[in-house]
Amino acid sequence: MATVASATPTGRKGRPWARDRLQPFYVAIGLIALGAVAVGFSTTYIGPMARRDFHAPVIVHLHGLFALSWIVLFATQTFLVRRGATKVHMRLGIAGLPIAVGVFITGMMVAHWTVVRDLPTRGPAALSAVVGVFTSMLLFLAFASAALAMRRVPDWHKRLMLLATLIVWWPAWFRWRHLFTGVPRPDLIFGLLIPDLPILVAAVRDKVRYGSVHPVWKFIAPAVFAEQLFEVLAFNTGYWPVVGRWLYQIS
Repeated sequence: MATVASATPTGRKGRPWARDRLQPFYVAIGLIALGAVAVGFSTTYIGPMARRDFHAPVIVHLHGLFALSWIVLFATQTFLVRRGATKVHMRLGIAGLPIAVGVFITGMMVAHWTVVRDLPTRGPAALSAVVGVFTSMLLFLAFASAALAMRRVPDWHKRLMLLATLIVWWPAWFRWRHLFTGVPRPDLIFGLLIPDLPILVAAVRDKVRYGSVHPVWKFIAPAVFAEQLFEVLAFNTGYWPVVGRWLYQIS
């Protein structure tokens, strides 16, 4: 989302990406993300906190604060770019890396606490959950860091930022299963398909607007989706709990 031009998928320079900043797509994703968090966590966090029924260590609240900060930062940054406030956008973007590191560290600590809490009742399933948290946190930090490193390559920067946000927002969507209890396989619907749907939308958008799909959506995002699908299908089967126990012991 910076100002230095880079090549589009069709080989044209500068202008198409500059015009893209004026489109509402990324702003819309930011607003949807905020809505998904508000609705998803209303049943498991916001509501219980209001009723004073939520009990968890400080690290859980801290992780929620970091994750929400990333979503708010993404939404704010897209709005600033669309308004043409590029200098403010770039100054504010400095906060991205410490927030991303905070999400990663606190996420792993919360995963460890969750295993301690759930292992007596859920057994191997509690250990299997650690694998998904670890890979999600690692991918999020990798994409967030890459996006910040490529902040002067706007077409890559904005897409990597969006991909990082799609990874960190899935817990919010997954909690929608509490509101739609009749949906079959909520792990696939709310844990995978809906959170990753913007990937398909973004790829189609690239094709329509620029005549070609950007490499982020053509190569990187499908690999992430395939990895996430494998995790869903392999959850609590085979060696998955073994891997989870190993991650739990080193975390």
